[in-house]
Amino acid sequence: MKILILGVNGFIGYHLTKEILATTDWEVYGMDIDDNRINELENSRLHFVEGDIEINKEWIEYNIKKCDTVMPLVAIATPKMYVENPLRVFHLDFEANLDIIKKCAKYKKRIVFPSTSEVYGISPDAEFDEDKSPLCTGPINKERWIYSASKQLLDRVIWAYGNHENLPFTLFRPFNWIGPKLDSIEIAKEGSSRVVTQFIASLLFKKPIYLVDGGKQMRCFTYISDGIAALIKILKNENNICNKQIINIGNPKNNISIKDLAYLMRDIFSKHEKHKNDKEFSQIMEIDSKEFYGESYQDIYNRKPSIEKAKKMLNWEPTVDLEEALKLAIDAFINEYE
Repeated sequence: MKILILGVNGFIGYHLTKEILATTDWEVYGMDIDDNRINELENSRLHFVEGDIEINKEWIEYNIKKCDTVMPLVAIATPKMYVENPLRVFHLDFEANLDIIKKCAKYKKRIVFPSTSEVYGISPDAEFDEDKSPLCTGPINKERWIYSASKQLLDRVIWAYGNHENLPFTLFRPFNWIGPKLDSIEIAKEGSSRVVTQFIASLLFKKPIYLVDGGKQMRCFTYISDGIAALIKILKNENNICNKQIINIGNPKNNISIKDLAYLMRDIFSKHEKHKNDKEFSQIMEIDSKEFYGESYQDIYNRKPSIEKAKKMLNWEPTVDLEEALKLAIDAFINEYE
């Protein structure tokens, strides 16, 4: 199989490409604006070009025609950016990806598209079901929802192309995947990374860990190796079982409040070989969401997936528990940056 991965140097793109090269004979054609992660993956089956999906459209169309499966992984996926630069989120996450979806439909090439757990928004369901749960967002003046709305509309467009024009597709919804190389510490220093990297950066530099609105939000964290194992099965698509399906990929057993996450991470960090003799560690402090994010932010207090479909369809189940996942992530960041 020939697979086109746009955003191949990102968190998911890097780990997926690494697994593909290690366990399959597939060819990977990848594009990204940087190669700081994948440059370590030297392999004759990896064909990388430095480029931008908003600029290098001819290269993208050529490779869509050439490849069997397309994975557009390029997106801005950090809440701080949703409220600080919502138009940039819309232009990249929606408009640029819509152009790629149209080309896949034109050439009838299978698209495996990263939806998001954010599409469920503030759904009232205790567990989010791919085919039944309502997708609920907040008012227009809460700009946080531009990411969720952009992704949801792309999901609907892909579904419509599949249902009416025979586009082969699978939508997968990651639930808070974590692990090495999640975000860079430099991004975390700016306060715009995802929560686990943000907390690791605070621990490394002995800065306060901020709990937005008290950290009551619940999240289910999924270790990257579990997520990639599910993705490989989706890409293999044995007996076409994943065609025209939406699949949650998460770990409902790893459900924890952000407040408890902060204390757990600080405890793990304090026992690390390189820091067990430190005398001081980050303070954990509460902060109002308006102060941290601004007026246009709104939070999600439940984000727990049903993974029954993934279990049955893929014969997959996550295996890495929360404490082990955090230990692996923290250790990787400490070893990389110290």
